[in-house]
Amino acid sequence: MPHTRLRSREMSTSAAYLPGAAMRAVLKEGYSSAELKADILAGVVVGIVALPLSMALAIAVGAPPQHGLYTAIIGGFVVALLGGSRLQVTGPTAAFVVILAPVVARFGLGGLLIAGLMAGMILVIMGLFRLGRLIEFIPHPVTTGFTAGIAIVIATMQIKDLLGLEPTGLHDHFFERIKSMWDARGTFKIAEMGIGLGTLAVLVGFPRLTRRLPAPLIALPLAALVGWLLGRFIPGFHVETIGTQFHTVVGNHVVSGIPQLPPLPMLPWHVPGPHGEPLVLNFALVQDLMPAAFAIAMLGAIESLLCAVVADGMARTKHDPDAELLALGVGNLAVPFFGGIPATGAIARTATSFRFGARSPVAAMVHSVTVLAAVLLLAPLIGFLPMGSLAALLLVVAWNMADAKHVVRILRVAPRSDCAVLLVCLGLTVVFDMVIAVTVGVVLAALLFMRRMAAVTRAEIAVGEHPALPRPLPPGVVVYDIAGPLFFGAAEKAMATLEAIGDRAHVVILRMDLVPIMDATGLVALESALSQLEHRRCLAVILGLQPQPSRVLRDAGIEARPGKLEIRPDAESAIRAAEEHLKPPLTARRLRKNLLPPGGDVTI
Repeated sequence: MPHTRLRSREMSTSAAYLPGAAMRAVLKEGYSSAELKADILAGVVVGIVALPLSMALAIAVGAPPQHGLYTAIIGGFVVALLGGSRLQVTGPTAAFVVILAPVVARFGLGGLLIAGLMAGMILVIMGLFRLGRLIEFIPHPVTTGFTAGIAIVIATMQIKDLLGLEPTGLHDHFFERIKSMWDARGTFKIAEMGIGLGTLAVLVGFPRLTRRLPAPLIALPLAALVGWLLGRFIPGFHVETIGTQFHTVVGNHVVSGIPQLPPLPMLPWHVPGPHGEPLVLNFALVQDLMPAAFAIAMLGAIESLLCAVVADGMARTKHDPDAELLALGVGNLAVPFFGGIPATGAIARTATSFRFGARSPVAAMVHSVTVLAAVLLLAPLIGFLPMGSLAALLLVVAWNMADAKHVVRILRVAPRSDCAVLLVCLGLTVVFDMVIAVTVGVVLAALLFMRRMAAVTRAEIAVGEHPALPRPLPPGVVVYDIAGPLFFGAAEKAMATLEAIGDRAHVVILRMDLVPIMDATGLVALESALSQLEHRRCLAVILGLQPQPSRVLRDAGIEARPGKLEIRPDAESAIRAAEEHLKPPLTARRLRKNLLPPGGDVTI
């Protein structure tokens, strides 16, 4: 009992050091005024970039644009303050769109906020139990596949605003969405497409001229100005903007676009549910939202930790994954109480922050303050942003997210099994959802891993001389080499080779010094092999056990039994055990002959 209490105390002490791990590390190393200036500049630039992107992502989900801004303000600040990555910028991301949009369609904005709250709880638990490292075990083809699938879904969702289509109803599934837009092709508007394609051209072309300024900083204000001027001077010209598309009631007044207010405290379950109906918070609702909450937590963890790894690669730093998960959980617990949608690490915004000089979490906190300042000072102007321009921005995000060159390269050079996993994950993400895609992808990857490890584990029979033994084997002794992990998938194959020995051997030396690990399946297979050898009255000598297999055998009660099983640490002692076993038994006649002089006698 005392040992248990000590261990729990150690766990709680280590958990206490998780919040703010990155910020503490920066302050401990020393934080200069020059670094503060660089972080402020980078934070302002990223805040300006995040402003339209946060609104566009909220709109893509099905929420009013200000809720994306509230996510960047609250979530971005909290996660940066408490997180384990020095550079990561947190906010709404494109990866969440495919999960959050169906939640809004079914449960309304209130249901989305509650699902985000539940996801925050799951992430906090993951951080406290130090599960951050487990994300590393998700295979690369799985993450690449579902990321490319998400990009395809996001790009498809932008066609509506890019072309000004007016499909009837909200559709969760990919093919239903495609069909609804095809049916609405008659509502196509040339003005919307012109503004959208013009914005897309600037977003793609401007970085080819210079990278000193982020392309959205030029493209979106330019699109708003062009749309306003054309609307003023060309009769009948009209494009949908944030101001014409969204309206919020503040007090007794209807505000077009986003309200000129900071994120205010609220209770998520008081936000209306589907079709504006009141949301009833009960166990049934929590149960219905649990799959979505789990998906949000898992995707948030994956995206955030992948983003932290990318940031480490750029800045040559090292993040604390458990601190990052804990901070992400706290951030997602906080944002629903201010109207924010779920948040996670944003790779593009993090890369922009580093490119413009960020060196600490202060830059991400400044980014949040910048978004807040824009809401308070520029809300009326933000209402002029065309919906087609935001759709063009998300198309660029989807293209960068898909990383088509990388996907094509993997399909060209990777083993066919990995290519199959990637394509399955991509297809399932598009047709169904990310949860199914990741689940099936991880299971497929695990099965393929088992098959590969079974191929790696090998077993060979040697008779006579063996290069690893100090001297030749006596007649009737064989060495059975096992190399590789002895676990499910490989155990049966390794042990099955013993069948080839038949009744030819009187002693089998099981050489296991190249077996690093053994699981329950390997244990059962080994026990079965030992039982077969005992049935044939053949001595089994286990040679060179490594620590983990030795512990497994000890816990299973497998120990040396004279004439049946010997466990020896080195080859010489194993051969001696075999020779002792092969000596003929001393009968009474042999004993009398060997011990007594001629004519003597003895009583046995």
